[in-house]
Amino acid sequence: MKAIATVLLFLFAIRLLGAATDALSPFLRGVLREVVVGDVPALGVSWLASYLLANGSVVAALALSLFDADLIVTSQLYLMIVGSRLGAAAIVVFIGAFDYVHEELGTLRESVSLGLLAFLLTHSIYLPVLVLGYLVLPLVTPAAAVDRAVPGPETGVPDVLSVATGSIIDGVGAGAAFALALGAIFLSMRSFDRILDGVDKQQLRDRYISRLQHKWTSFVVGLVVTGFTTSIAFSLGVVVPLYNRGHVKRSEIMPYVLGANIGTLVDTLVVAVALDTPVGVTVVALLLVVGLVVTMLALLLYPLYTSVIDAVQSEILSTVAYFVAFLVSLLVVPLLLVFIH
Repeated sequence: MKAIATVLLFLFAIRLLGAATDALSPFLRGVLREVVVGDVPALGVSWLASYLLANGSVVAALALSLFDADLIVTSQLYLMIVGSRLGAAAIVVFIGAFDYVHEELGTLRESVSLGLLAFLLTHSIYLPVLVLGYLVLPLVTPAAAVDRAVPGPETGVPDVLSVATGSIIDGVGAGAAFALALGAIFLSMRSFDRILDGVDKQQLRDRYISRLQHKWTSFVVGLVVTGFTTSIAFSLGVVVPLYNRGHVKRSEIMPYVLGANIGTLVDTLVVAVALDTPVGVTVVALLLVVGLVVTMLALLLYPLYTSVIDAVQSEILSTVAYFVAFLVSLLVVPLLLVFIH
């Protein structure tokens, strides 16, 4: 019952976010005109927004609502969703570095090892996906764009959610409704995470996660667990204790993380469907397909791929100075993207 209520809250929050964004479109259009002056700044803005909100999924949902309100174009939507994943991947690294610097927990390598690994795996996939998907995007979106431009016939069936969201916006104002929608999305995600905390993780580890010796099995398990739960925090939380205790090898957890990075797009696809935007669904589906193709290529070249990831991680963690420079780049790169016109 609690799970059903959480799902309903999430869907209602998405609809409220879309309606509030549409109501705020004159204001948001002026703001976006100053900040998102092209495709590249859109990537930088969503990357930074993931840092500020500490949640890439919320940023992706916000990007879809902006697109649904005609405030950004298709290419900017694609890049903002990719940027949400690039930014979200760095959050765990920041947390690990903060603990190391301020709390002196263990060594730098211990504090950020898994977070940095997840970051490198995410960026190694999503940077090629960014380029390939951006090039393919014009070929797959024209038909959906026509559907977006030409509204379908009215069915005459009252939309209860539209009535409810409209009443909230009229009652508290568009700005407050926008903030309320974001808060409700956060609340629903936190509620779902608490529900998942009740899952018997030990049984899940014994039955499935402990059998990650084969790279394809590991990949599929990571994809299915994350896609089904729509929570990469849960899917990684299940496997981290095994990794930290040496029960799962580094070479076994890497395909699992790759699968989780694809499965985490499922909730973004749900948002696109909930907003009833065909182009948004097409964009997310394209991202899923291209991400899957690039990941398959990485798995086919697995020995070479893992050796490159290992070399890069070892270089970053070799000294504190290198790691600090890496952290600085995580802030500088998205900021530079924002100012590229």
